[in-house]
Amino acid sequence: MNSGENFTKELLSEAEAAIGYTFRNKSLLEESLTHKSYSNASGGENNERLEFLGDAVLEIIVSEWLYAAYPQAEEGELTAMRQQFVSKTALADLCKRAGFMRFLRYMGGKQNLGSKTVESLPEAILGAVYLDGGFKEARAFVSRFIVAAQTQNYKSLLQEYVQKRTKQTPVYAAEEADGKYRCVVRAMDREAEGTGGSKQAAEIAAAEKLYRKLTERS
Repeated sequence: MNSGENFTKELLSEAEAAIGYTFRNKSLLEESLTHKSYSNASGGENNERLEFLGDAVLEIIVSEWLYAAYPQAEEGELTAMRQQFVSKTALADLCKRAGFMRFLRYMGGKQNLGSKTVESLPEAILGAVYLDGGFKEARAFVSRFIVAAQTQNYKSLLQEYVQKRTKQTPVYAAEEADGKYRCVVRAMDREAEGTGGSKQAAEIAAAEKLYRKLTERS
């Protein structure tokens, strides 16, 4: 948005399309997209309280997903993996990738919008989604924008690394046993194994281990 503009129905519909969720309470959507510079000048609520809530919701949803997806991982490993999903860098990348900033309502110049604004906006939106749709919709938001992007990262990194050096692609072999998945990935005469609560999670875990092996060797 341009500085100082009010929301229109059309803009809110575009925001919902970008978020992937239709709000029953549109005021929550508006609040999540309102910077404190606007509320300071015009009154009303801004998105800082929703950011606070969204931060907590994000951490528990990612923790829950990692706990189920990586049953063999220890507490320290899970903590390190969670940080990859909830870091400021990951959230800023998400915000830019999804184009959320174009819906933000603020006052004054863009100098009022620092890096924290970009990093915190997805959390504010998540907080609003949680209040409007509960954990089910909040999980869907996290899965769509955060888990999907971050979990695909190691598979992409591994493929790019291998293709650049061999013109081939990694080979994945996954199997299910007792409700859990085991995957072995092979490339460049090396292999690594990963386990998870889904085939995708097992493949990602294996890709991460092999990528680390190959890059450490380099």
